[in-house]
Amino acid sequence: MSQGDTEPTRQNGTESGPTPRGGTASEPGPGTRGRGAVVAALMLSMALAALDSTIVATAVPQIVGDLGGFSVFSWLFSGYLLAVTVSLPVYGKLSDTFGRKPVLIVGAAVFLLGSLLCALAWNMGALIAFRIVQGLGGGALQGTVQTLAADLYPLKERPKIQSKLSTVWAVSAVAGPGVGGLLAAYADWRWIFLVNLPVGGLALWLIVRHLHEPQREKAFPRARVDWAGALAVFGCGGALLTALVQGGVAWPWLSPPSLALFGAGLALLAVVVPVERRAAEPIIPGWVWRRRTIAAVNLALGALGLLMVAPTVFLPTYAQSVLGLGPVAAGFVLSVWTLSWPVSAAFSQHVYRRIGFRNTAMLGIGTATLVLAAFPLLPYPGEAWQPTLLMLVLGAALGLFQLPLIVGVQSTVGWAERGTTTASVLFCRQTGQTVGAAAFGAVANGVLAARLGGAGDLDAIAHGLNTGAASEATRRAIADAVHAVYLGAAGAAALAFLVLLLLAPRRFPVLTDN
Repeated sequence: MSQGDTEPTRQNGTESGPTPRGGTASEPGPGTRGRGAVVAALMLSMALAALDSTIVATAVPQIVGDLGGFSVFSWLFSGYLLAVTVSLPVYGKLSDTFGRKPVLIVGAAVFLLGSLLCALAWNMGALIAFRIVQGLGGGALQGTVQTLAADLYPLKERPKIQSKLSTVWAVSAVAGPGVGGLLAAYADWRWIFLVNLPVGGLALWLIVRHLHEPQREKAFPRARVDWAGALAVFGCGGALLTALVQGGVAWPWLSPPSLALFGAGLALLAVVVPVERRAAEPIIPGWVWRRRTIAAVNLALGALGLLMVAPTVFLPTYAQSVLGLGPVAAGFVLSVWTLSWPVSAAFSQHVYRRIGFRNTAMLGIGTATLVLAAFPLLPYPGEAWQPTLLMLVLGAALGLFQLPLIVGVQSTVGWAERGTTTASVLFCRQTGQTVGAAAFGAVANGVLAARLGGAGDLDAIAHGLNTGAASEATRRAIADAVHAVYLGAAGAAALAFLVLLLLAPRRFPVLTDN
């Protein structure tokens, strides 16, 4: 019987259930000696990964002005995202095999090497290549930091560290654009990469000095690394995600490049399945999808990644074009959800201790569904406080949704499976964001084409709106397009609700902390 198939019982105020092959929740985690220094290192590492995209975005004009390559600059973000996403499962399995410390050290070193190379880039092609190197290190930072957070703290204390990490993301989202703009305007765009070096160096030193893990060979037999599976997963994910990211942007969906990438991705997928089935220690083991709890959380957080595209990508355009706000005010409308999200996440522990992980997450995503569905009901053109209030409530709802699922699913596996489980959850969320960007971009452009007779795309129209030259018809078309995207996001939220209702067990089978 797979984990999640047995109805767990209530023990000591936490959800509990049968112990799967991963062992007890605390076997064999890092020691508590120097835990505060390790937590500081984790927060610094998370800040590096969280700041990366937001701090680069505001420096794009200076980068393009210096290096050229305007037609391909979007790959500064797409290349990094792809590298992070496809490397997450590999790092998750490696951390279960060799321990968290070596994987985190290697990942931080690769990220810092990529940062240094980005600062030395001589043209746009080199900068994109070095951003991919950064992403290969960023995948290790994101997955291993989240896994170590669960290793360091027992279940009752895990919300503390998770809320700290959520706060890091919130602060980075708010501060990143400002810091990037200041460095680009008053120093040089290369400093947005160089500032990573002292921060990452400090995090690396703290990890090396203060993180102590048991000798792996004493606790478990020496495991073999599924390198063939890692290469197959990397190639398959890279081809499919590249097709999704660039389809409809760099080339039409039915063009030869798009069809070739999808074909290559599907062919590699046909290779991944038998390779992983035969591997003694597969990169993506079958139990990740056979256990009800893990499968449900993967699907639910994949839907979260999808719905997050609506506010993060389309709300700033809506605020500037429909509401007539400036860039700073439009950024504030979006940033308020990063304020309520960590506060709600920290509060969620008081809720899930009473009603359980699943019910708390369903409460959060149910509220998010209503908020997203309410967005198209806003009056035209409306006042700025109206979407701001909705975003504030949305952040609070998603804080109740995401953190209980992450804490809950990490608590259902032992040390030897926690890295793989965490990586699978983050991989699904990242993949959801990639799919959402492609799908909702197509929806928005389709609505605009229908309203304006095929004139332009959302990015080009938004650029024209910033000059104040847009007509009333264009503004209404943008409002309709964003409303359609929010309805799609509400559908994704409703899908996550149904997944939890129908697939997730009523009580998560939590392991007992020793």
